[in-house]
Amino acid sequence: MTKMEYHNPVLLKETVDGLNIKPDGVYVDVTFGGGGHSREIMKRLGPDGRLFGFDQDEDAQANVIDDARFVLIPENFRFIKRYLRFYNVKEVDGILADLGVSSHQFDVAERGFSTRFDSGLDMRMSKKNELDAFKVVNEYEEAALKKMFFEYGDLRNAAALASAIVTARATAPINNTGDLKNMLSRFLPAHRSNKILAQIYQAIRIEVNREMDVLRDFLEQSLEILRPGGRLSVISYHSLEDRLVKRYMRNGMFEGEPERDFFGNFEVPFKSIEKLIIPSDEEIKINNRARSAKLRVAEKK
Repeated sequence: MTKMEYHNPVLLKETVDGLNIKPDGVYVDVTFGGGGHSREIMKRLGPDGRLFGFDQDEDAQANVIDDARFVLIPENFRFIKRYLRFYNVKEVDGILADLGVSSHQFDVAERGFSTRFDSGLDMRMSKKNELDAFKVVNEYEEAALKKMFFEYGDLRNAAALASAIVTARATAPINNTGDLKNMLSRFLPAHRSNKILAQIYQAIRIEVNREMDVLRDFLEQSLEILRPGGRLSVISYHSLEDRLVKRYMRNGMFEGEPERDFFGNFEVPFKSIEKLIIPSDEEIKINNRARSAKLRVAEKK
């Protein structure tokens, strides 16, 4: 595996441009992966600049950048504030996040992320994670499965899917992705099977990795550690992620409305730098996984 095979970075220039890199600044790439975005940041840093990368996936460590200005932290980015403190970093000038699953994770069959392969039910972004897809599919109660498929997969037949899984596993465990596909085959009409299966996988993956909780924790901590004028540049790939990012960048909260000042104006911690940015047709042709990407950039006031 070469470094370039690990992950083809989406919206590379636009995402890094959004950070408005200062040569002597301190930056964080919380989804290091194959290092594509990080290498672009490094090109723009001077000798006194610093970059910290986060990635909980053990495979990503093979792509570490050999540069004294760079540090890779092999942890979940929901703990960004805690681990940066280990390096005496309390404030940063910019944070980049390319959410979702890397090309490498999709392409390695045994990770269980892709609908293209038959593999064990895993879907863990970190092998240290105790919860995996097998436990979710075989041990979750029917109500929890229904909630997961409805909220994380946007599946209208979530109740029927959950019931089918519970009925099937009462006879024998659902051991791998092949078993899962077979027992759900009646819910997969030929003309939409790939789309529906992708939604099912997405729901399970989000649950396994607690992705919504992680994103909320990360966004709240980003506000705390960004300097005034610091930038947050985030790529999301599905509506759940994008909704959280959009609301937090707009209001500094995930629900409700911010407080108003004496003059009746909303007091919000960020200002939007760009309108929503999506990949060009040319980029999507080169990298099909870019098709659902949405980039939002905000600056701390």
